[in-house]
Amino acid sequence: MTTSRLKSGASLPEFAVPGIALAKHATSRSHWVRWPAFFVIALLGLALRLPQLDARPMHTDEAVNAYIVGQLLAGVPFTYDPEDRHGPALAALALPIVRMAGAKSFSELTERELRLTSVVAGTITILLFGAAVEMFGFIPSLVAALLFAVAPLPVYYDRYFIHESLFSAATFGLILSGWRAFRTCSVGFAVLAGASAALMFACKETAILHVFALAVAAFVFWQWNLRGRSLTSLRMGPLLASAGTFAAFLAILFTWFGRNGKGLPALLRVIPHVLARATGQGHEKPFWYYGRLLTGGWSGGLLVALACLGFFIMLRKRNDSPFQYLAYYGLLLTAIYSFIPYKTPWLTLNIWLPLTLFAGRTLESLWRVGATLSRLYAAIPACCILAMFAGVLIAHDTRQRVFLRPTDESNPYAYAPTSADILGLPIEIADMARRNGMSAPRIAVIASDPWPLPWYLRHFPEVGFWQPGQQVGEADFYITTTEAANRYADRLQNFRPDFFGVRSGVLIVLWLPAPK
Repeated sequence: MTTSRLKSGASLPEFAVPGIALAKHATSRSHWVRWPAFFVIALLGLALRLPQLDARPMHTDEAVNAYIVGQLLAGVPFTYDPEDRHGPALAALALPIVRMAGAKSFSELTERELRLTSVVAGTITILLFGAAVEMFGFIPSLVAALLFAVAPLPVYYDRYFIHESLFSAATFGLILSGWRAFRTCSVGFAVLAGASAALMFACKETAILHVFALAVAAFVFWQWNLRGRSLTSLRMGPLLASAGTFAAFLAILFTWFGRNGKGLPALLRVIPHVLARATGQGHEKPFWYYGRLLTGGWSGGLLVALACLGFFIMLRKRNDSPFQYLAYYGLLLTAIYSFIPYKTPWLTLNIWLPLTLFAGRTLESLWRVGATLSRLYAAIPACCILAMFAGVLIAHDTRQRVFLRPTDESNPYAYAPTSADILGLPIEIADMARRNGMSAPRIAVIASDPWPLPWYLRHFPEVGFWQPGQQVGEADFYITTTEAANRYADRLQNFRPDFFGVRSGVLIVLWLPAPK
């Protein structure tokens, strides 16, 4: 049943159209407590994300992003290349943050300053749930915000200097503003939707998959839940405003605020690149990979079970609830991610968004059923016991995966993590250079994939990088892969090797001057 079929003056119980009636009811009741509650949750999430930001070694992807920010600090405009780097949005957010922290060059950057960018993006996502109350209701939004604030998956990747946290915030912004623009034909919300979509594309090329899932979900929702209702109520003004904002923001970001026009033509290569990357390129995983990630740990199974229950509760009856649209989108996105061979664990953060809202919808339903079948004084303790039980499970997983074992091989979130062993490499070079009276030691790195070494060698002014087989000049220190060392045996005969682990199963050799 849809609200459009109600006769004038008719009324329904609140549970009949949960996405509309419950949302309005909850909004009116929570008007004065909504934003203080979500600000407190955001502060809780911030408190969990800030400690020990510099304790974990920089991942290869983080080091690449850090190098891009270093180039921007040096005055080099961003150049978009879909094959070697993602969009400019992360760098655009990071640049003012590191400048406010006092960084003026690549060598002055720190892990903490850079990762603060993702912390800010994750905190914004939590606050966006406050804006989602009109769409999804107070209790589901509150529960989802809490899960985003404290659960191990979002906390872990909100402490990574990668694009995923900002991408998730932009996606959520598009869902919220797009729905409001559709319902109210508001030009303001249409502009926000266009800006959010542009920000998604400026984060990652996977925006194509999300926009496709959102569009298909909208079509299914219109056909199935709105019964193909006429769209004559839509106005051209909001559509044009959204499209214009999208194009303008896209041009501004990809030309790096008008300083580099090469970024826009590079967008034409995005679709072929996404299709090629989707085949795997060394990141192939089985179909059930994301399901295993989501259900792992002490708390994963409980949260996924709650989300699945909420999913089936909403799909059992057709109505125009936004939860129905979210169900179509979440189901389609999960299917796309699962069928594509290319998989990395941080992509799970995009599935986490609808999952948390459906878990909140389940808890709201259980609360209402409990309050109906028994007295309120009996429902409150039951909900408190469930909340405490879930809290203990989540706290255990967050402590283990985020703080105690962030780079351990047993941690499913740690994907090709950089070994802590690499931290000793720049220390040993500096110590040997000091003992030999070298104020600016010359360092030659010979490796087909040197990352994240540029990050850990950023404090040395004379560092060069060569591919194996290239002619290498004289240097005070050499760093090679174990395979490349054999090609340069003559040059390295007066050096002694010292081995360092970069990642699991990957070693590099630091060649130190032999004692005379």
